[in-house]
Amino acid sequence: MERKTLDSQVSISAEPALEEFAALAEQGVEVVVCNRPENEAEDNASFADLEKAVTAAGMAFVAIPFSRGQMQPAHSEEFAKLLSSGKKVHAFCRTGNRSCNLWAAAGCLNGADKQQLHETAQKAGFDISGVLVTY
Repeated sequence: MERKTLDSQVSISAEPALEEFAALAEQGVEVVVCNRPENEAEDNASFADLEKAVTAAGMAFVAIPFSRGQMQPAHSEEFAKLLSSGKKVHAFCRTGNRSCNLWAAAGCLNGADKQQLHETAQKAGFDISGVLVTY
C-alpha cells in the first residue's frame, strides 16, 4: 500500500489489503474510513470483512461511501465531524482520489487555507480544484 500523508491527522491510499490494516494501527492510525461503495468492484472486500480486519487491528471502522463524482455535502460534513475528534485517520477508496477530495472538502468546512490544501493535494498527486470551487 502506498500511504500518502496529507497532514498530521490524515493519510490516504488506494484500498489496502486486509492484512495491511495491522501496519496502519502500528503507525498510529485510530480510525479507518472507507470512501468507496460496497461492491464497487468485483474483487473488493465486503464492508463486513473490512470492519473485521480493522477492528481486529484495534482501530475503528467508518464507511462514508460515495461513487466517483458523487460526493455530497453530507459526506464532507460527516468527515469534518470525524476529524474534529482529533483522532488519526486513514481514508481509502479505489485510488485515493475520492478520499483526498473528501479531506479537502472537510478542510474547507473547518476553515483550512485553500491554497495549502491545493498544494498538499498536488504533492500527493491529486486534483482537488473542483472541491475548491464548490467550497
